[in-house]
Amino acid sequence: MTSVRMDKWLWAARFFKTRSLAGRACDLGRVEVKGQAAKPARDVRVGEMLRVRNEGGEFEVEVLGLSEVRGPAAVAQGLYRETEASKQARAKAAAERKAMGEFNVLRTPGRPSKRDRRLIHRFLEGD
Repeated sequence: MTSVRMDKWLWAARFFKTRSLAGRACDLGRVEVKGQAAKPARDVRVGEMLRVRNEGGEFEVEVLGLSEVRGPAAVAQGLYRETEASKQARAKAAAERKAMGEFNVLRTPGRPSKRDRRLIHRFLEGD
């Protein structure tokens, strides 16, 4: 095997939970090869550099292996190697998200109670 469809490889490498999500990400331009948006049917070859954006962050990876089937996570991690710059950028973004979490504590949790709702209505009506 010398090449695999982009959506199959992304799914097999566990960047996306389903193959349709991988294809949708390609259609939305969240997967790039050499600075160009990749289509789901584009062939992936060993040695190519990919930039993948998903809910886990932005990954810049080199393709080390090919697979059309989704296997265990340990096998999937062997299909690619993430660059050091990508690892550092994701760690920095995670630290920033964690720091921003402290500010989210100020919001009130859940729905207003019946009493709170009455106070809100009273305030809005101007009584």
